Amino acid sequence: MPTVPLNESIQALPVMMFSNIREKLVCIAKQPFNRVRFEEGSQTPPRPYLELPSILYVMALVQNTIIWIVYAIVVALLMGIATIFVFTYQTPRDRSAIVSTVSIFTLTALLATVLLLPVDVALVSSTTISKSGQRKDWATDSRVDSVVLTLKIVYYTLYSLDALLCLLVIPFTYFWYEEYDEAEASEGSQSLGQRLWGALKYTLGFIVFIVILFLVGFFVPVARNGKAADSGLDYFKRLLAEKHGERALTFALGLLITIGTILYVLYTATGLALLPISLIKSAPSISAPNLAATTASELDINRERQRQLEARNAGREGGLPPKDQRELDNLVREERTLVRRERLAAESSGEGKSWVVRTWVKIQAVLRPIKLLGGIFLLLLSIFIWVSMLLTGIDKAKNSVCKVSCGYVLGQTNIFNPINWIFIKSAKVFPVDYILVTLLVVLFFSSSVVGIATIGIRFLWLRIFQIRHGHTSPQALLMATVMLTLIVLAINYSLTMIVAPQYAIYGRQTYCDNTPRHPGEAPDCTNHPELVLPCSERAESPAAAAVCTPSVVSTFINRVTVNFPFFGVVDFWAQFFFLAVFLIVFVTSLFRAPKLNVAQIDEDAEEEEEEGLLASTSRRFAATWQDVTGRASAPQNAYGTTDTQS
Repeated sequence: MPTVPLNESIQALPVMMFSNIREKLVCIAKQPFNRVRFEEGSQTPPRPYLELPSILYVMALVQNTIIWIVYAIVVALLMGIATIFVFTYQTPRDRSAIVSTVSIFTLTALLATVLLLPVDVALVSSTTISKSGQRKDWATDSRVDSVVLTLKIVYYTLYSLDALLCLLVIPFTYFWYEEYDEAEASEGSQSLGQRLWGALKYTLGFIVFIVILFLVGFFVPVARNGKAADSGLDYFKRLLAEKHGERALTFALGLLITIGTILYVLYTATGLALLPISLIKSAPSISAPNLAATTASELDINRERQRQLEARNAGREGGLPPKDQRELDNLVREERTLVRRERLAAESSGEGKSWVVRTWVKIQAVLRPIKLLGGIFLLLLSIFIWVSMLLTGIDKAKNSVCKVSCGYVLGQTNIFNPINWIFIKSAKVFPVDYILVTLLVVLFFSSSVVGIATIGIRFLWLRIFQIRHGHTSPQALLMATVMLTLIVLAINYSLTMIVAPQYAIYGRQTYCDNTPRHPGEAPDCTNHPELVLPCSERAESPAAAAVCTPSVVSTFINRVTVNFPFFGVVDFWAQFFFLAVFLIVFVTSLFRAPKLNVAQIDEDAEEEEEEGLLASTSRRFAATWQDVTGRASAPQNAYGTTDTQS
C-alpha cells in the first residue's frame, strides 16, 4: 500500500498550497492510506507517517479558528458601538457608572447574539463541498456534531445571558438608581444595605415572573398533532422538543421574541423609513450664521420695544400700568431666551472655540453632500430589503409546509429573494458575507434607535421617557436598553426566517441527488452537475440527510414555531405589519419638510445654562490660570451686548 512519510508531506505542502490546495488535497485524500509496510528483516526503524485526511482536518480547525477570531474582533467593535451609543445619548449631569456599564454590556451581548448567525452559517457550510454536493473527507458525523455542539453552547449561553440581563439585571439596576437619594446620602442616613434591599425588594417581582415563565414553558404541552409532525420529514420531527428544560427555554425565547416583534414593528419599521430620509434632509433649514443674524434682529426689536414701554411711562407715578408691566416682563423673558439662542448659534458655528473645533465645523459642512449620497444609498437599500421581505412573506404564506399549525415554516424557497441570493453567493468567500450581515444588523439596530428617539418610550399615547442626544436620563437609557434587547431578538427572527431564509438555514450547502452506483456508497455528481441541489428542509433524499447540516440558530427558531405555533403565527404576520408601517412612514416623510425646532433649541440652551454646562473646559482652565497668575484676561463682549468701541 502507498505511504506518505511525515517529512515528504511537509516538503510537498508548500507546492500544493500554491496550486489550488483544496482540490489537490481532496484528490490525494481519496487514495487508500494505511500504515507503513517494511520488508522483513529490515533494520530501518519505521518513520512517522501522517494521513492526509488528518491534514485536511487540521486545516479545517485552522479555518474555524480564524472564523471565531473574526467574530471576536466584530464583538469588540460592537462594544465600541454600544459605548458610543450610551455616552452619546446619556445626559452628562446624571451619568451613572453602573447604568452605563450595564447598558454597554447588555447591548454588546445582544448584538453578539444576532451576529453569531454568519459564524453559524460559515461553520456548518465548511463541512461540505458545494460544487459536488458531498461532505468533506474530514467531516465525519462525530466531528460535525462537535462543531454543532460548540455553537449550541455559545447560543445557549448568549440567549440565557440576554434573558437574564433583560429580566433581572436591568430591573435591579433601574431600582438601584431610583433608590439613591442625594440628600439622605449627603447626610449619611442612607446606607448601602438599605439601598441594596430597596432594589432587591422591587426586583423580586421580576424573579417571580421568570420562575413562572419557565414553569409554564416546562409544563405547557407542545404541538405534536400538527401537520409538521405528520409530514414524515425527519427535519420537523427533530424539532419537537423532548426535554423539559429545552422546552422551557424554547417557550421563554418564543415569548421574548414575540414581545420584541411588537416593538420591532413599531420602532424599527419607523426608523428604517426615517433614517435615510433624515440623512437626505440633514442639511439644516437655516444655517448657524443665519440663525445668529435672525436672532440678533429679533433681539434688537425686543429691546426697542422695551425702550418704548419705558419711555412711554417715564415719570409716571406708581410705575407701569399692569398691562404694560406684563408685556415688559414677557419681553424680558424673551430677551433672555434670544440671548441664549444667539450664544448657541455662535457656539454651533465655532465662534470663540479653538481652531480644531472651527475646522471640524467646516468639515461637517463640506461632508454634507457625502451624507446626502449615503442617505440615497440607504434609501435604495431599505427599499431593497422591503421587497425581499415581501417576497419571502408571500412565499411563506403560499407555500408553507404546514401553514398555521407550525408557524409558517417554509420547507424550501420557491420565490426568488435577491438578498438571500447575494448572501449565498458572498458566503463562498469568508468573511464577505460576515461583513454584509454585520452592516445589515447595524442598519436594523440604528433604525431601532432612530425609531425609539422619534417616537419615545410611551404607554399608549402617553410619553414616559424621551430619548435624545445628550438629554437621556439613566432610567430612560435602561428602558431603551430593554426595548433594544427585545427588538434585537425580533431582528434575529426576521433575518433568519424572512430576510435571508435559505442563507440563514443552510448557507451554501448542497447535496448530490444522483442514485449511488452501489448500496451504501455516496452518490457522485461529477458527470451530472445539474443534480447538485441546494439543501432544504423538504429534501427527502437520504443524501440530503447525510450531507446537509442546518444552522443552530435556525433550528432554535424553527423549534419555537413548531412546538408553539402561536408564537410563529404572530411573528410571521407581524412582518406584514412591519412592511405596512414602513410604507406609511416612508411615504409620509417624503412629503414632509423638516422644520427647525426653535422651542427645543431654547429648552436645551436653558437647561444647559441652569446646569452650568455651557462653560467650556478651556474657559475653566483659563479661570484657573488667572487665579494662579492673579491677572485677568482681556474682557470680551458678552452675547446679547453691542460693541460700542469705534
